[in-house]
Amino acid sequence: MGARREGGSGARGRLRVLLGAAPGVGKTYEMLGEGHRLAEAGRDVVIGIVETHGRDATLAQTKGIEQVARRVVTHRGVQLDELDVDAVLARRPELALIDEMAHTNAPGSRNAKRWQDVQELLDAGIDVITTVNVQHIESLNAVVEKITGVVQQETVPDAVIRDADEVEVVDLAPQTLRDRLSAGQVYPAERIDAALSNYFRLGNLTALRELALLWLADEVDSALRSYRSQHGIDSSWQARERVVVALTGGPEGETLLRRGARIAARSAGGELLAVHVTTQDGLRGDRPGALSAQRGLVESLGGSYHQLVGDDVPGTLVEFAQSVDASQLVIGVSRRSRLSAALTGPGIGAEIIRRSGDIDVHIVTHAAAGGRGPLPSISGGALGWRRQLIGFAVALVGGPLLSWLLFSLKAPGSITSDVLSYQLLVVVVALIGGLRPALFAAVLSGITLDFLFVEPLFTVTIADPLHALALVLYVVIAVLVSIVVDQAARRARAAQRAAGEAELLAAVAGNVLRGDSAPTALVARAREAFGLSGIRLLSPDGTVIAADGEPLGGSVDGADPAGSPPAGSAAGGHRSAATAGMQVETVPVGVGADGRPRAVLELHGADLDAAGRRLLDAIVAQLAAAIEHTDLRETASHAAVLAETDQVRSALL
Repeated sequence: MGARREGGSGARGRLRVLLGAAPGVGKTYEMLGEGHRLAEAGRDVVIGIVETHGRDATLAQTKGIEQVARRVVTHRGVQLDELDVDAVLARRPELALIDEMAHTNAPGSRNAKRWQDVQELLDAGIDVITTVNVQHIESLNAVVEKITGVVQQETVPDAVIRDADEVEVVDLAPQTLRDRLSAGQVYPAERIDAALSNYFRLGNLTALRELALLWLADEVDSALRSYRSQHGIDSSWQARERVVVALTGGPEGETLLRRGARIAARSAGGELLAVHVTTQDGLRGDRPGALSAQRGLVESLGGSYHQLVGDDVPGTLVEFAQSVDASQLVIGVSRRSRLSAALTGPGIGAEIIRRSGDIDVHIVTHAAAGGRGPLPSISGGALGWRRQLIGFAVALVGGPLLSWLLFSLKAPGSITSDVLSYQLLVVVVALIGGLRPALFAAVLSGITLDFLFVEPLFTVTIADPLHALALVLYVVIAVLVSIVVDQAARRARAAQRAAGEAELLAAVAGNVLRGDSAPTALVARAREAFGLSGIRLLSPDGTVIAADGEPLGGSVDGADPAGSPPAGSAAGGHRSAATAGMQVETVPVGVGADGRPRAVLELHGADLDAAGRRLLDAIVAQLAAAIEHTDLRETASHAAVLAETDQVRSALL
């Protein structure tokens, strides 16, 4: 199977990569076989370099194809054969066969890596067929290490392989490869037992095979999307089963996710994608706690979570589903009551079905359907509680003052000026304190208008029906104005917060690139972002990795920095305690091979809202990546020293 990319330049050579899950699957043999077939078809083919590893079948395949002489390099008294790039360029064939793309060239070579030699040949207009194993792909290097326990020092950048004109997996069943190894067709007899019991275990080979196939499947999918984009194809091409689950933050989320996971599991390679659309209209809350729990469930089911923003919820969902070539869309039955549905017409579900096109839509019933579950409430003000208190105070003080002023200036006739004056007061209160103080001011001013300015005066009765209608309209308009002003305040604050979060996350991502200084910079950024009195990052043994703010000492009562959470607490969750009258929260950072945290982040003076905790999760994830990057670099450095020592020892022997 392979992936072909279109649009290559005629001046540059074409690259074909044979990808294998492990040594011995037959990549080199297949490359040589293809060379024979092309040579018989009239192509000018040469062998730039082939590593036979003592395999007779591979050596036999090299017969009949011209081989360019290798360049002999002496390094520390050892003679090494390398690809002679100059000789291949001078020979200038149509096609060169270059084995082991990830190979590291001997010191003193014109290029450090063989894949760079390949790039040079391609730039010269020479086609190349080359081989590489999945463990040498840069982005998969760490994953392969976890599977096999072996650190691969030789890697090829993903972009080099992705830019190939063709990528083909040379596949072989794991047990067949083990049989081939046992028969001595891969390694010499003295290495067979060790290989079978270590790298070539059946589980390892199965995982590596799946990794190679999935990597290529993703590349094929990427090529398919690129093709659709280039040719202006808007409809979904459902080449694989992708199930999109729409989450609202309601209690039905877990039911929908599990149903979506079952649908995705029916097809090999099925994907689960969960989506939540935030409208930011300020009228209904998103229940961040429920969404956070559902996000954890998505990850445990092997899916991915996506947060989108859009006022047109059905359109945003369908557009996302089409962009990922989804085949199924799972939504819940509306939680609106029948009366609400009758008054407002078809809901989001009906609109999604109308727009879905060729995407199948599953509407799943649940316990909260039909209004049986709790309704989302109007959320609190977008402004802080101090601003709200000031708003109430303005309503309580400003109302009587305005009434006294209007009453002292009262002229006979219409109450229009009185209504407009109180309307202005409501708008001012809404701007200062938000929705709740404005609603209070609207009701209070309505009662005041009736009592002081509507005949008969100083009673709650109204003699003129037109005055009664005007008073009712005033209260309704005041309430609507309060809602609109509060909604605008919410949008402005959401935009300001989003801009701040984006700026912080951009700075955080940049800090990770600094290497050793990343944890220190991230900790400092976190303290600034959350207004903490102090913050520190502790290693499993209690050593302070980084700290910022007030001098910090000790740890949260009863907290083991790297240990498991106390009984009854959620593993890996946030924990809070009070130290010297100050709120202190500990957050585990990353997970080590033993299942324990790589580090613990202590936040002193923490009082975070839901949005702040989402931002904290992003910073913690970056901290975990920075720590893992540091650990991997130390491991690689140690492995390089060992490799250098082994090379010196081999040279001396």
